[in-house]
Amino acid sequence: MRKSMRSKVTVVGAGNVGASAAQRIVEKHLADVVLIDVVEGIPEGKALDLWESAPVEGFDCRLTGTRDYAETAGSDVVVITAGLARKPGMSRDDLLLKNYEIVKGVTEPIVRHSPKAILVVVTNPLDVMAQTALRVSGFPKQRVVGMAGVLDSARFRSFIAEELDVSVENVHAMVLGGHGDTMVPLPRYSTVAGIPLPELMPKATIERLVERTRNGGAEIVAYLKTGSAYYAPSSAIVEMVDSLLRDRKKILPCAAYLEGEYGIRGLFVGVPAKLGRQGVESILEIPLTEPEKAALNGSAAAVKELVDKLKL
Repeated sequence: MRKSMRSKVTVVGAGNVGASAAQRIVEKHLADVVLIDVVEGIPEGKALDLWESAPVEGFDCRLTGTRDYAETAGSDVVVITAGLARKPGMSRDDLLLKNYEIVKGVTEPIVRHSPKAILVVVTNPLDVMAQTALRVSGFPKQRVVGMAGVLDSARFRSFIAEELDVSVENVHAMVLGGHGDTMVPLPRYSTVAGIPLPELMPKATIERLVERTRNGGAEIVAYLKTGSAYYAPSSAIVEMVDSLLRDRKKILPCAAYLEGEYGIRGLFVGVPAKLGRQGVESILEIPLTEPEKAALNGSAAAVKELVDKLKL
């Protein structure tokens, strides 16, 4: 087969999140995709099924399903979704040790075969798994980033649009901090057609939407009973991959490694980051009120507790 000039993305984990991300990447003509998983037949079957949709959907990006990391060689971006999903009643921390082993185990061969890749980490607990990938890979901090804020802000935006009955395209939202119970949605920096949210809805309504955003994943888990969200998470992944591969330099809320920004050092925390071909090209520091700062520090402390447990 001829050598493609297209970008190459590896998606580690062929579950619902990984397979949906692969589908969206090829349908947007972003890159050839290698879908890799430990379960025999699953990545091969899903990749083949997706490729057979290409004539109808009109994409020429190739899909490969495999269990062999050699096929991932030379990837530009590697998305790590592999890990155990939360079950109802399970905290993100229950996943900690199991998913640490999984992320460590996939990062090692990825780095061997794609030493120049940018790693996008999706596995929970998100911020800590990003730190795991950074330590194991030895990559510069710019080339490891976690996907959480894009998803959280998309959830917040969808709820705001529904509440005000306006186009989602008019709504921008900013969510900082760790992914999960300690996230820090910022209504002051969330706008509808440029108008700050507090000008458009009462405080009680904003608080209700913030709370729903915070529990966005759990709400879906409760409905599905088995499994967790994957349509919105995969969209969020693809927005990040798109900005990285196309050097769009979008400002997106991402888990980035901080070295003093926001007064936080040596941890991955969700902040507004500029994503381009070099990875996390810069971090925007926005002024925070004292309560917002306190919430962000609380979020960082929760991440630090887990990082310390793993001695990262």
